[in-house]
Amino acid sequence: MRVPDDEIQGAVGDYLALNRASWDERVPLHVASGFYAVDRFVAGEEHLHGFEINELGDLSGKRIAHLQCHLGMDTLSLARHGAQVTGLDFSPPAIAEARALASSCGMGARFVVANVYDAVEALGETYDVVYTGKGALCWIPDLRAWANVVAALLVPGGALYLSEFHPFLQMLTYETLEFEYPYFNDQAEVWDDGSDYADPDAKLANERSVEWPHPVSEVICSIIDAGLRIEYFHEWREVSFARFSFMEQVGPRLYRMPAGKPDLPLMYSIRASKPT
Repeated sequence: MRVPDDEIQGAVGDYLALNRASWDERVPLHVASGFYAVDRFVAGEEHLHGFEINELGDLSGKRIAHLQCHLGMDTLSLARHGAQVTGLDFSPPAIAEARALASSCGMGARFVVANVYDAVEALGETYDVVYTGKGALCWIPDLRAWANVVAALLVPGGALYLSEFHPFLQMLTYETLEFEYPYFNDQAEVWDDGSDYADPDAKLANERSVEWPHPVSEVICSIIDAGLRIEYFHEWREVSFARFSFMEQVGPRLYRMPAGKPDLPLMYSIRASKPT
């Protein structure tokens, strides 16, 4: 549930510690969960969506930084498609598991612990592609600062590829599709919620977390203001988890609304390039 308004300011001031504690605690739950299916991934199961693979194109020899990489499964999927990858996340347990997963897969990859705002200094390199998304942006309070980090990480001619959940999805109640939350919200959302999306039986000790809803226009304008050129913006009818219980599975980790329900935008993707 959302916390009372008089507690929001204090929580926002501690957002980094609160969110890191929450994500640190989730790591072993996610490693053991069927949602992430680590064993199947080690055996070779694809973790990227089909539209991501198509839009990313040939990755052979490309140097890619994956920001907010969590367990590194998307990072290593990019490596399986031929990229030289570096993953970054602020959670030490997540990066430890990402390194262990890379070893289990017999893959060379670099993983670094750092806040996304510190990525330029922490990585010390530039890249052909910065990849991010799928639940990453809601944890970032200042999108313009984030976009400037992305631009600094790219070589001239390099590109950001963002694949993210559509903010329209977050406005709706879980079962009735009624509007519950605003699309435009100028303040952080602070939650006390001990559940975990990957493990329905989990009860987290670190319940409190802080998120920032970002309308699509804010995302696009932040990228443009950082000096990157938008090449495309695509909206998708599919999403990587069953946000509503009545959704139909249409592919590995891919769900959409069934017939008779509104056909909603559930994800979006953006490619933006750095001028040469």
